[in-house]
Amino acid sequence: MEQIYRAIEKKIKDAGFLREVNGADVYDDICEQIDDKEPGTYLCISKFFDDVVFEYTIVVMEEEFNLSILTIVEGDKRIEIDFDK
Repeated sequence: MEQIYRAIEKKIKDAGFLREVNGADVYDDICEQIDDKEPGTYLCISKFFDDVVFEYTIVVMEEEFNLSILTIVEGDKRIEIDFDK
């Protein structure tokens, strides 16, 4: 799991988001939001900071999920991260 957490952190940092983000916290947040969801595509929103919104586009499957896109919104600034690339 540590490898997944570090990959999340790296993608976010490489995209230009300057604040410290914990990959385990992001992963756990996603898991909580999709718990008991039927298969399909969902848009989930979280606030890790008072002035920053994380928008997740997640595809939920029977036994797993795929974080497709993470959009970080900080004021007028938007950072879009494609996790499928």
